[in-house]
Amino acid sequence: MYDVGIVGCGVIGTRLAESFAEHPDTTVAAACDVDAERAESFAAERDATAYTDHGTMLAAEDLDVLYVGVPPVHHREIAGAGLEAGVNVICEKPIAEDAETGAELAAMEAEADLVTAVNLPFRYTPGFVELRERVAAGDVGEPRRVSLDFRFPQWPREWQDVDWLRSREQGGPTREVGTHFLFGVRELFGGIDRVSAEVQYAGPDACEESVVGWFEAGGDAGGAVDRPVHGTIDLLTDHEQPEENAITVTGTEGELTLTEWFRLTANPGTDAEEELCAERESTTLTLVDEFVTALEGGDADLVSFAEATAVQRVVDAVFDSGGDPVDTST
Repeated sequence: MYDVGIVGCGVIGTRLAESFAEHPDTTVAAACDVDAERAESFAAERDATAYTDHGTMLAAEDLDVLYVGVPPVHHREIAGAGLEAGVNVICEKPIAEDAETGAELAAMEAEADLVTAVNLPFRYTPGFVELRERVAAGDVGEPRRVSLDFRFPQWPREWQDVDWLRSREQGGPTREVGTHFLFGVRELFGGIDRVSAEVQYAGPDACEESVVGWFEAGGDAGGAVDRPVHGTIDLLTDHEQPEENAITVTGTEGELTLTEWFRLTANPGTDAEEELCAERESTTLTLVDEFVTALEGGDADLVSFAEATAVQRVVDAVFDSGGDPVDTST
């Protein structure tokens, strides 16, 4: 049985804790949150020990796995402390508040003989996996365009009522949601090489409320397509439209769209429209299962700190571009 320490007892931390509890080979042994009452309540529900300081928890507990589910600006300190303590680490996305900091964690990952992963669930989501496989199989012909579309009537969303998600430093929908979809583009086409975007912010220190941009994917030497695929990003918050998160791949012979995070549709809006996947699945449990496979020396499918840092480099470029192309291939 692998003992797990949870740092961050919020909504996402709770989801991961439920999956650790459900898996036959893992158990939540300790929980840490700066809110002592929340940590105590979270730990009591799981017969675990509560802490308000991650360093104290790492020193006191003989943990096998550390899950880091706190705001991005704290990922480097806490995930790094876990690695330095010889504990295997699962970190929430984004890997850090910026790619430079993420690269520090990726360097630690490369030096440590430990299992690491970032929670980017498109690696396991059935609808996205089928999208990836169908694009690779040529179901849409030659890919010509990939579109990322986001609409948030309210940001943060009602269930995300935490101040850091409003901040320009580490919050906003591009980091919180766009990271997933930019990772998806990497899964489809092997990399994003150039980015240009214009961003409007909700206030001097507030996160973005509008992003309009383009990118070029798959053009590097190891790309998954014969020629670069052009992509677009269209994000808007605080409006009257329904919430939307979508990735669409348009090719010479058809189109595939993933909406609602899991629903895959072929040729939407045409006579040939077909729902290909409407299956929801607990990707956190899949992540835990893959992580246990790696702990036991098996061939696991995990998103590395290095992969997540490459995605963060693209996110940084969205904010740094100012409408000029930024090379993100390095």
